[in-house]
Amino acid sequence: MTSTTGTLEFRVPAPGGGLLWAERGGRGSPVVLLHGAGMDSRLWDSVVPELRRHHDVIRYDARGLGRSAPPDGPFDDLDDLRAVLDHFGLPAAALVGLSMGGETALDFALARPERVTALALVGTSVSGHAWPSDAETDAYGRARREGDAAALAGLELSVWASMGRAAPGGALIETMVRDNAERRLVSEHHLAFFPGREAESRLDRITAPTLVLHGDRDHPEIAVIAGRLVAGLPHAHGQVVAGADHYLPLRAPDRLAGLLLAHLRTGCP
Repeated sequence: MTSTTGTLEFRVPAPGGGLLWAERGGRGSPVVLLHGAGMDSRLWDSVVPELRRHHDVIRYDARGLGRSAPPDGPFDDLDDLRAVLDHFGLPAAALVGLSMGGETALDFALARPERVTALALVGTSVSGHAWPSDAETDAYGRARREGDAAALAGLELSVWASMGRAAPGGALIETMVRDNAERRLVSEHHLAFFPGREAESRLDRITAPTLVLHGDRDHPEIAVIAGRLVAGLPHAHGQVVAGADHYLPLRAPDRLAGLLLAHLRTGCP
């Protein structure tokens, strides 16, 4: 189906059943955008137009979030990413992931290195990382255990969107987080856990050229993770983006688009 922006929308069959909403537009080497937990592909709204001027850009809503169908059993986000690439006939692509999306991109690069031409990791998490225990972490755990979507959304906005509603992208961030709070609880309940899947100790095996970015007003632990990624990935370089919290693609879209395009020019064949 053609969208109002001239791009194409798709429903991609998900492994095990259900459909993933996806959108494709532009020409050039392929780039897949992966959003974070509790968000959806609207995260990339302000970046996609510029990227499409130079690349074949695909973005999709992760299982159970945005316009994708909720899971009714265990699922693997790596299988979903593979299904998206296969659906569009892409043997390989550059992966741009934020937070949970960056973690998925790293895990996928370890599992299927031949399918990843380049990585861009924005405010990313990494599997195997031990997050420090604090009041915020405890509150997140409690909200998940109790199925308290309102509390989870409130924490997401106060901790990760700390610049607030008045900052660029603030209204969309708030809408997106509240839209996905209930869905996030369902999706995370069914997301399969693989104890042996951890990237932090195996970063040296990832050979794709990698850009590591985070905002200067993101959660402090994201800066710690970024430092480890830059030090551990063989072909990585990092940069801090001023005036952005965890929702960097909506807080500083022009700056992010420029950095991504420069990296993809050198990192993609």
